[in-house]
Amino acid sequence: MSLMDVVHFNADGLVPVVAQQHDTGEVLMLAWMDRAALDATLATGRVTYFSRSRQSAWVKGETSGHVQRLMDLRVDCDGDTLLALVDQTGPACHIGARSCFFRAFRDAVATDIRPSVEGKTDG
Repeated sequence: MSLMDVVHFNADGLVPVVAQQHDTGEVLMLAWMDRAALDATLATGRVTYFSRSRQSAWVKGETSGHVQRLMDLRVDCDGDTLLALVDQTGPACHIGARSCFFRAFRDAVATDIRPSVEGKTDG
């Protein structure tokens, strides 16, 4: 059975993809792929996503240099979510953070938990 037989795209032809750093387990970002982006990712090893706002494919790091090299690709038990284990160069988040998941809810307040310059977390 091929990967395309297992992956279930939603009504818009998309599947959510969680990008995770392959060696540390750090969750980096969530994005979407359509069939063409998935094909391109598998063919090139460079992670390609589908931009819902631009309605077009984008290769992660194509303009920023912060590329994601695919190390492994997994599909969940329902076939409706992908996990891309990647080797991330530079920040994954478009605002320059290593991970898009840098805010934690502490005491009902969104707290920035990115490491500070000294290497300590702010939260």
